[in-house]
Amino acid sequence: ILKHNWIIMKQTEIVKLSKEDLQDKLMEYQKQLEELKMTHAISPLENPLQIKVLRRRIAKMKTIINQKKED
Repeated sequence: ILKHNWIIMKQTEIVKLSKEDLQDKLMEYQKQLEELKMTHAISPLENPLQIKVLRRRIAKMKTIINQKKED
């Protein structure tokens, strides 16, 4: 079973990160999503909602990165 701490980070904490940190976190989340999808394809996850939550977290990260680029 994979253990991830990606749910712990709150939106307010994400907004405070620098662009470089956001890019690093985004890459980390994308790797985790890939791992979850592979694991789920082999054998079902205990909590398949993890994939949905992680996809949304990635979308929020991308949105924040784009907002910071505009500033």
